[in-house]
Amino acid sequence: MNSSNDHSRFVSERLEYLAASLGGTQILDLRRLTGGASKETWSFDLKTATGNTPLILRRLPGHSSQHEIQMSLSTEAAVISAVAKGGVKVPEVRHVLCSVDQLGEGFVMARVSGETIPRKIIRDPAFAAIRPQLAFQFGAELARIHQLDCSALPALRLAPASQALTDLQRDLERCTMPRPVFALALQWLKHNAPSDPVTPALVHGDFRNGNIIFNSEGIAAVLDWELAHLGDPMEDFGWLFMTPWRFGQIDLPAGGLGTREQAFAGYRQAGGIVDIARVKFWEVAGCLRWGMTCDYALSQFEQHAEIADIEHAMIARRASETEVDLLRMLCLED
Repeated sequence: MNSSNDHSRFVSERLEYLAASLGGTQILDLRRLTGGASKETWSFDLKTATGNTPLILRRLPGHSSQHEIQMSLSTEAAVISAVAKGGVKVPEVRHVLCSVDQLGEGFVMARVSGETIPRKIIRDPAFAAIRPQLAFQFGAELARIHQLDCSALPALRLAPASQALTDLQRDLERCTMPRPVFALALQWLKHNAPSDPVTPALVHGDFRNGNIIFNSEGIAAVLDWELAHLGDPMEDFGWLFMTPWRFGQIDLPAGGLGTREQAFAGYRQAGGIVDIARVKFWEVAGCLRWGMTCDYALSQFEQHAEIADIEHAMIARRASETEVDLLRMLCLED
């Protein structure tokens, strides 16, 4: 039996021990989903007295590590449970792993029906009726996130604009080659950083098309809370509007599905206040951060070309695309 089958059998056996704690008797149709370099995502059904319950396991194996700005999976589970109480659309957390489960760190949550693949959301006729409303829904969901009572959340890192500038300066110094456009963007950010203090709010950190489940009514659940932190709520808009998350629909900044104005309208109607200048700051900062990520992927690809996968190569080539995006944002109206 190969190592992949051995691994699947191990996860299956450990989940069988958890079945009773989850309210069931048997684990069915276990399969590992694609994506995730260090964390694993498994889909399975839990057999119960009344039928099968669809669930998801998110786990970090004991030998794995994660980036310093990523929260632990147990903290992520606590954040998801907290935002659910505030009305944000998220999967229900059913169980947080502990040492006796012998599955590493992680949690089990409900499996929400719907679609996450951006190009299908943008082009599939099944979403044609709801597609014009999705940018508005983006804004409304972000307003709900940003208005949550932070005292009800677990302890999260504080990352205001000043911290973002410090992190970007550090990452620029680590670049594999001279990046004059990156340096120019960082100088622009330093000269255009928000001067007024901002009351910290919950920031999702990776709110975009691709991290959201859609159904026939629109947003069904917001996923991937591992980068959530306290900071400027306009940061989420800046990240959402970035070119890579438009998936070819370059004239539709809100995830390739609508305009900024549509997203802002949803945000305002749900009680949020938009600051256009701060959104622009965070869009440039997000683009620069993504460029640094691509540059790092390039360095890893060059050092480990013999074992690097296609995903690393695809990310690495986008460092130059990011430079074009930065010049467009700094020199042209978008």
